[in-house]
Order: sequence, then C-alpha cells, then structure tokens
Amino acid sequence: MAKIMIYSAKDTLALELLSAARTIASNTGDEIMALTINNDEQGKTLAGAGANVYKVNASDLILADVAAVADVIAQGVQHLGVEVVLLASDRRGKELAGSLAQIIGAGCITDVSAMQVKDGRIECERNALGGATVATQYIEGDRQVLAIAPKSFTAASGEGGSVTELQVTVKPSGIRVQEVRAKDSDSVNIEEATVIVAVGQGLKSKEDLAMAESLAQSLGGVVACSKPLATDKKWLSEDRVIGLSGKLCKPDLALLFGISGQVQFTVGIRDAKTIVAVNTDENATINQMADYILTADMHEIIPELNRLLG
Repeated sequence: MAKIMIYSAKDTLALELLSAARTIASNTGDEIMALTINNDEQGKTLAGAGANVYKVNASDLILADVAAVADVIAQGVQHLGVEVVLLASDRRGKELAGSLAQIIGAGCITDVSAMQVKDGRIECERNALGGATVATQYIEGDRQVLAIAPKSFTAASGEGGSVTELQVTVKPSGIRVQEVRAKDSDSVNIEEATVIVAVGQGLKSKEDLAMAESLAQSLGGVVACSKPLATDKKWLSEDRVIGLSGKLCKPDLALLFGISGQVQFTVGIRDAKTIVAVNTDENATINQMADYILTADMHEIIPELNRLLG
C-alpha cells in the first residue's frame, strides 16, 4: 500500500486536496496523510475532516521561500515514505510542485482537473494546446507530484482524524521579509465566486464598470474580466482576469458581456454551470459555449437589469 500526502497553505484548497486523495485511495487503498506548516488551526480543520495530519512548527521557516518549503515537504516525504504528493495548482502551488519534484526525483503534472485510477496508474486530465483540448496524462514511476486545479474537487468532510508533530530541519534561507502589505482593495477571489459578471473589450469606458459592479452586487457576485481590460487598459486588477493567464472559475452563473470568446478566455469559464452571453455580434465565438445568448448592446442590457433588480 502506497502513501499519499497533501499540502496547501490555504484551508479550502487543502480540504479539496483531501477529497482528491480519497478519489485515488478509493481505488488503490493507499494511506492518506496531510502536512501542515506553521498552521495549527489548519491541522485541527483537516483532522476534523478525518485526515491524519503531520504538523510542522518551524518559526524560522519563511513560507514565501518556496525552495525552503519544498525542502521541508521533501523531508516529510522521505520520513513518512510517501510516493504521491498532491498540491494546489495555484500560482504558489505550481512553483512549489516543480521545486519539490526536482528534490525528490518525481514526475510532475500541474493544472489537473480530474483523475482516475486505471491499470494501477493515476490518469490526470488537464488543459492542453492553449486550452483548446483536454489531455489525459500519467507519470511513469512511483514518485509523483500532482498539482490539482482549485475547485476541481469538493471540500472533504469526515471525522476521526489525528494530529502528530513532525520534526524537520530548516535550512538557512536567502530570503528576508522587509515589509508586509495588504492586498490592493480591488483584489477579489473570483475562483470562489458563485456568480460572476465578466466584461470584455465591448465595454466602452472605465466609468461603465460601475454598472457592472452594481449588477454583480445585486446578484451576490463579483466582477471579472478578459485579460486586455486588466493588462492593457488597467481598468481592473489582474486578480480579476479569467482564462489561461488568469483564473479558472467554476461559478453557478456566469454573465459574459462584450466578450468575443477567444480560447485563452473560455478555458477559464467553460466549467460554469450556466453561461449567459451578451454581445452585439451574433456570430461571436462565445456563443458556441453559452447556454443562453442575447444579441444586444451590453450598455443597454446591464442598466435594464439593474433597474429590474432594483
């Protein structure tokens, strides 16, 4: 029986990884364990969901030092005899996955959206060719590092877990924390939103963002955008970008206004439960993936929706 370890500094993602690990273990009988670093509360949360937790408390470890964190996880892998490590495929997690794989001599796959065990191997689905298709890949070899895309699995629940302290050696870091700043007030986590109002280059001016914000607020959602509005026009922060260069979102409802539908964008929203596209171009590519299509000017539709919603 092999061993699977999960790690993420974020509680929500760690619980999703626990579900992913159970998907594997239900077919293989593998033992699952969770690692926490300088986060006793997370350890209690995971144990409460039924995980056997190994906690590392190392006050001299700087979590921003990805190489140092990877080394600590590698020590856990060696000490506990782990073969498969599941990490979150967010920005920090992808970097961590590569570093860890190099240290422990493992194969590595990132942005995994689904998994199944077939013929004794873990087959992973992930976007390929710029999001134009989905590829199924697997690692040949026992040691594997798999980074799972956020919201690919539901948060785990359960009971009967445990917490055990794990001793590690922290190597001196070349990183020193000079200053800690709060995130920009415009920053939001669009990946966790259940309703998204997304705007594209069909938006005429930055001032028109106000009507989109009003609609999102009425629906209990958030405003997101295609990449040019953030990187070129600077109208919104890059935290709000959907797509290959931004976030992969799976809301219950996605309202897409003035978005043409380039594949670099659609790969980030295609897993929404319901997609509504509003565009003046009746042949816009986005219409091919939309559940509902309205050929109209967003500058007329959004104010009317705001009026109806009060």
